[in-house]
Amino acid sequence: MAVRRAEADTAGHRIKKRVHRARITLRRSGVDYFRGDGSDWIALAGLFATVPVICALTLMDAVWCAPATLVLPIVAGGLLLRPASLLALYAAAAAALIVESLRLGPYEEGPGRVTPGVVLVVAACGLFGLLLAQFRTRVGVPWRRGGTMLFDLRERIRVQSKLPGLPRGWHREMALRPAGGQSFSGDFVVAARTHGGRTLEVVLTDVSGKGMDAASRSLLLSGAFGGLLGSLPPHAFLPAANAYLLRQDWDEGFATSVHLVLDLESGDYELFSAGHPPALQLSAGTGRWEEISGQGPLLGVYGGAQFDPVKGSLRPGDVLMLFTDGLVETSEQDISEGIGRLTGEADRYVVGGFHGAAWHLIEAVAKDVKDDRALLLLCRNA
Repeated sequence: MAVRRAEADTAGHRIKKRVHRARITLRRSGVDYFRGDGSDWIALAGLFATVPVICALTLMDAVWCAPATLVLPIVAGGLLLRPASLLALYAAAAAALIVESLRLGPYEEGPGRVTPGVVLVVAACGLFGLLLAQFRTRVGVPWRRGGTMLFDLRERIRVQSKLPGLPRGWHREMALRPAGGQSFSGDFVVAARTHGGRTLEVVLTDVSGKGMDAASRSLLLSGAFGGLLGSLPPHAFLPAANAYLLRQDWDEGFATSVHLVLDLESGDYELFSAGHPPALQLSAGTGRWEEISGQGPLLGVYGGAQFDPVKGSLRPGDVLMLFTDGLVETSEQDISEGIGRLTGEADRYVVGGFHGAAWHLIEAVAKDVKDDRALLLLCRNA
């Protein structure tokens, strides 16, 4: 009895181990597949099995399960399978249509038959699915990872655009609105606290193009500019950025940029500009807005460019606004009119403070503009 029980325990243990190994193997295959690294045999087997099931249901009741239902595994296959596997699935679907046509009879005899329209719909869905699969193969990114990569791209841009915290007595906020309500923008911000946290350096850049067209270049430049910021003296940043942009040799490779270097203890600042719209400073003493702009050409146009800064100071109660041209310039109004409208709206916040004003200013001044818009506010509290 003891020997039989030991044998039974050993056999049961072996079965459990085999089941566990099979489950682990299946799970790893599934994880690799959804990461885009593994074979698509699991999805192919599952979709392949649905074809005879759909065929059988159609033969049982063609009114509730029409022959066109075969487009479901075909569409899913276009999203999940590689082209070679997709062709095997299409062959099974075609065979199922032939069987349904033979068993149900000619389409002239009544509803629920395989009509020429059904064949055309299934074939069209198969063609679109094959085109999608070939595109994914060329790109090298399956659809399961494509959405994740776009989400990660958007989040990286947002993280890089966050402004560092400022000491007491300062307020900062940033609003960025891409063209057409998209998640990607050709405008970006990089910022850092340097010199032991005493200095705030902010770079606001507008890449040529807008929305998705400029998103890849915007991400590349934001990473490069973020690495340069704080690693070079302020006067060397824009020349280095210009040289980097020239090396890319893009067909549409220019950009405008403004670089602010602010001493958080004294309020003194330097403003370097590369073809960017002027900054606006509100003086608490006079209540007036003043345009402030450094001298310099666009980035990525020619080498050896010089960028001369303008110096100023933010006193208690003063406000500094940096923005991109999408906020103040359109085909219907020039930049001077847009700046006048922006300062007029900003005057409404002088008494109550500029907390939460950046997003509302974009909404009020350039809500329906088909261009990327960015606005940065820096306030020194009174």
